[in-house]
Amino acid sequence: MEPEIKTTPQDTTAAPVIAPILVSPPAPAGARPSFRDSRPPQRGGRRPQRETKERVKPEFDTKIIAIRRVTRVASGGRKFTFSVAVVSGDRKGKVGVGLGKAGDTSLAIDKATRHAKKNMIKVTLSPAMVIPHMVEAKFSSARVMIMPARGRGVVAGSAVRNVIELAGIKDVCAKLLSGSKNKLNIARATIVALKKLSKYPRTLKEDTK
Repeated sequence: MEPEIKTTPQDTTAAPVIAPILVSPPAPAGARPSFRDSRPPQRGGRRPQRETKERVKPEFDTKIIAIRRVTRVASGGRKFTFSVAVVSGDRKGKVGVGLGKAGDTSLAIDKATRHAKKNMIKVTLSPAMVIPHMVEAKFSSARVMIMPARGRGVVAGSAVRNVIELAGIKDVCAKLLSGSKNKLNIARATIVALKKLSKYPRTLKEDTK
């Protein structure tokens, strides 16, 4: 007969086995620290993203229409300065033309922008941002004619288009009646024409008188 083998149930209440903690021996006095001990602890994961600040949109948009380099001959030699003409507007009816002169281009642009903001005008427009009637003006050798044109968009060129777009005018047609190519004079002639606008529409007979 085979001998009987007795099995004892496993004791589940036995104490858990704790792994021994290895402690490195202290470094002897006067010993230099190792490179491994001097390194900062490494951090896992990705670096935290920087907070992105939203850029504040400027109140007025600016476009450069002309840049000229002016040379002046003095006793010490030639001196160069820059003349910049800009158009500024909020596309809601306000627009202005400015001129700035300085020895640096960026400084001349800042001066021209401040000058344009100082000389801004409020254009008389309908709620649909359309001019009420045809208008014509002249400044120096530049002569401009502006007339409303329904459904055609902005039909203009040269500096007249820059002034009209930054003023926010829609459905308009402009025409240069002179042969002048001076963009500063053309922009100023456009400003003079927009000043003549009234809130009352006019007929063609009144314009021809």
